[in-house]
Amino acid sequence: MRSKMLTVAIAAGLGLTSVTAVSAQATSKKVTVSAAELAQMKAEIAALEQKVSDLESQSAAQTQAQAQTAQAVQTTQAQVQATQAQVVQAQQQASTKLGDTLGGSGGVKWTFGGFLAAESAYRSRDTGDDVATKFTAIPFQGGTSSAPINTTSGATTSYPVTNAKNDQFLYSARQSRLTIKAEGDINDSTHVTGYYETDFLGGAQTANMNESNSFNMRVRQLWTSIDWNDLGLHALAGQAWSLLTLDSVGITPGKEVLPPTIDAQYAVGFTWARQTQLRLVKDWDKMWWLGISVENPQTAGVGAVAGPGTKGYSATTATIGAGSLYDSLNSVSLNSVPDVLVKFAADPGWGHYELFGISREFTTRVTPTTANGGPGATSNATAHGGGFGIGMLLPLVPKVLDLQVSGMAGKGIGRYGTAGLNDITYNPNGGPHPLKENMALATLTWHATDALDVYAAGGREQQDSYVTNGANGKAFGYGSPLLGYNNSDCLVYGSASDCTGQTRQVSEQTIGFWWKFYQGKFGKVQFGTQFSHASRQLFVDSKGNAPSASDNMFFTSLRYYPF
Repeated sequence: MRSKMLTVAIAAGLGLTSVTAVSAQATSKKVTVSAAELAQMKAEIAALEQKVSDLESQSAAQTQAQAQTAQAVQTTQAQVQATQAQVVQAQQQASTKLGDTLGGSGGVKWTFGGFLAAESAYRSRDTGDDVATKFTAIPFQGGTSSAPINTTSGATTSYPVTNAKNDQFLYSARQSRLTIKAEGDINDSTHVTGYYETDFLGGAQTANMNESNSFNMRVRQLWTSIDWNDLGLHALAGQAWSLLTLDSVGITPGKEVLPPTIDAQYAVGFTWARQTQLRLVKDWDKMWWLGISVENPQTAGVGAVAGPGTKGYSATTATIGAGSLYDSLNSVSLNSVPDVLVKFAADPGWGHYELFGISREFTTRVTPTTANGGPGATSNATAHGGGFGIGMLLPLVPKVLDLQVSGMAGKGIGRYGTAGLNDITYNPNGGPHPLKENMALATLTWHATDALDVYAAGGREQQDSYVTNGANGKAFGYGSPLLGYNNSDCLVYGSASDCTGQTRQVSEQTIGFWWKFYQGKFGKVQFGTQFSHASRQLFVDSKGNAPSASDNMFFTSLRYYPF
């Protein structure tokens, strides 16, 4: 019907609805159309009708196609939504299963890390160490005892016991590491994190290299932290890097800046510890930071004294035999107060800067000698130690050249240095006397390419001697030439005497590189080498001798980071 009306309208517009028309001048004059003209007009009308029909067909087809397209789009969208829902459900199920396995929940994000290591160490003087160097054990030519042996004739003789002429080579995979981090958001501004890190550098009495190489895992870090970002507050509880360890940003766990060395004892002069602590940090706009930490105490070294005491004592000690859950062959110190540390850090836009202080308390158990020569009533003696330090990380050339500097000075701070010099010695009454010490380390790292880092480091740790008056005004103390020490035989091979071995200073110079030769979807593989020259120097003796012993060390490491 619509087609016919359209045809009539077109014909009317052409003036073809009738073969007879009345002129506009209102005359009755008729116009006659021939049969041929009428046939031609009918043909034109038929053609127009066909065009109209074609247009209607095309319009109907387009309408149908649009409808089909819309339907297909709706179907596809529904399929996408269904697939997304399945993915989310699968992720939630996987997260829930993992959370159930590890004691968490589906709302916790788990991140695994660590590396597998195959490493070697060469030392020109055998210290008997694995990949962690004990710098105060670098041997001298003399100063070791001689052991008796029976000769073929039946006579007894002796031979020198020293490692000064022995070098050392070893392979080790024990620095391989596993880390697990769990993160959850309590709300938009409150976040909780749990972190666990372990390696295989534990050395129980059953650990050896004889056959099975059965070394045990140990806890490196095990802590929980809570961040209230809207308040700028951050709390941490558990075993972590000490507050005085240098960070790269703020006072943030996981952002510690360690020397890039292979040696698991890091570098001489580096200030650090990993120990249990309670920490609270406040930040202002993530630029200024202030933190306080109460950390596990331990008196790590006690220097032997020389000279008579003032009152005399039959026994004094700063340590006792290890008890429950410790190896019975070890000892622990007498501790009554935790170490207290405070640190201020700044991130002003170029570089990172730190200033920190530490307070320590030391205790010894003293049994004095009575007038008749017998033991008196046992009592405790205490002394206070502490110090201050600085640290900074400077991008000398951004993303190309970094300078890392740290240092500390104070009394009784030996355990916080890599070399591990003594914390205290004894005073004439048997009480603890914290030894003065200073330490410093500088490390320069060149990021030559995205895959190659080259570094150089130099550090030193040094203690002062201690001398006072003992009985009858005679010299008493530690490390002073006034005490009559004689180190003349320290450089004589096999000498069993005249070498006190009291260390005054340890220094080290290191160069090395790390080459990340593969970085891709299968993780990262890197190779590194390190050369270090370490030197151990004794206190000056009564004859002006200050002997030293050095050790040249070369390390390699191949590490695979699968995560």
